Amino acid sequence: MTFKIQTLNSISTRGLERLPRERYEVASDIGEPDALIVRSANLHDTEFGDSIKAIGRAGAGVNNIPVDALTRRGVPVFNAPGANANAVKELVLTGMLAVSRHIIDAWCYVESLEETGNDLKKKVEAGKKEFKGTELPGRKLGVIGLGAVGVNISNAAHALGMKVQGFDPGITINNAWRLHADVDEALSADSLFAGSDFVTLHVPLVEATENLVNSKRLASMQPNSVLLNFARSEIVDEDAVLDALDNGNLRYYICDFPSEKLRGHSKVIALPHLGASTDEAEDNSAIMVADELSEYLEYGHIRNSVNFPEAVMPPNPGAHRVAVVNDNVPNMVGQITSILANRGYNIADLLNKSKGEIAYTLLDVDPAIENGVLDELQAIDGVLRVSYLGSFGDRV
Repeated sequence: MTFKIQTLNSISTRGLERLPRERYEVASDIGEPDALIVRSANLHDTEFGDSIKAIGRAGAGVNNIPVDALTRRGVPVFNAPGANANAVKELVLTGMLAVSRHIIDAWCYVESLEETGNDLKKKVEAGKKEFKGTELPGRKLGVIGLGAVGVNISNAAHALGMKVQGFDPGITINNAWRLHADVDEALSADSLFAGSDFVTLHVPLVEATENLVNSKRLASMQPNSVLLNFARSEIVDEDAVLDALDNGNLRYYICDFPSEKLRGHSKVIALPHLGASTDEAEDNSAIMVADELSEYLEYGHIRNSVNFPEAVMPPNPGAHRVAVVNDNVPNMVGQITSILANRGYNIADLLNKSKGEIAYTLLDVDPAIENGVLDELQAIDGVLRVSYLGSFGDRV
């Protein structure tokens, strides 16, 4: 079986190399693709053909993908959480160091000098007192969001001698284990803002996080604090930030999202969305999402999907695998297994997982499935998609 993968952006070749040419056809222009790999392309107005079985986002955020609509079609959306964590960590540390040592202002000062020779040396020495900075050890860093990026930043800042506190009511057990024991837990976002010299944001853009940074929270911050936003622009109320910068409550706003309002303000450092723009991050993201798509298309496995449950079931040699996506309502597994039993199929293994309104079932059966059985399963009220993955006798 050969799978067709369409790439909608430039994708790292190291990732695409994970899709063997004997089993995958990969191109930017391809008819009836089984899956799409995307980075920044906006898919909200895309008409998806019936052939689409999965979407892979070579990055973490999925705001450019109509996740809800794809969920109702039974299509999982995969992403690459943590693949760009080191890149973003380094950029956040760079931002804190740059403003603490006035790197940008000092560089601009030197570039503006017209003197030469000894006069230049004198001007440099005379001007340097304007750029005396501060050091990071002992400064208080507040981290909103303790996913892969937030944990990396927390641990790195702690290693630099900063006092770190984090807030994330939804932190996973895995990330909690990775977090340094000396990173304090903030009891609320409000208390974190009030007790930090630097605040860095690492949460997804959802309804609950829109305008998370508002005038009230900015007013509670320490005088001359620094806010860093390498998550999403809409998490911050830009008007409130500009007011805080102008009244001295904020010393700098460092972000990855330039806008007409922010551009040109002397206390704003706005970068052109550089968070994941490293060779390593692009490679890591592409590798991760290529592996996720291949596991799903070949085995029905789901890892790192934003809309489907985690589901991994070792294949049984000689068995034939069926994957069913359906509404998460009672008696769906019973209906599925009853149809198979009535048709004389033996179930060698079964896995059923759910996430929100979606349930996902993997079944290894024998003998081989006939088309009429798949049609019967698809006809069950509440079933969104049925996929037949065939036998694994030659693949395990």
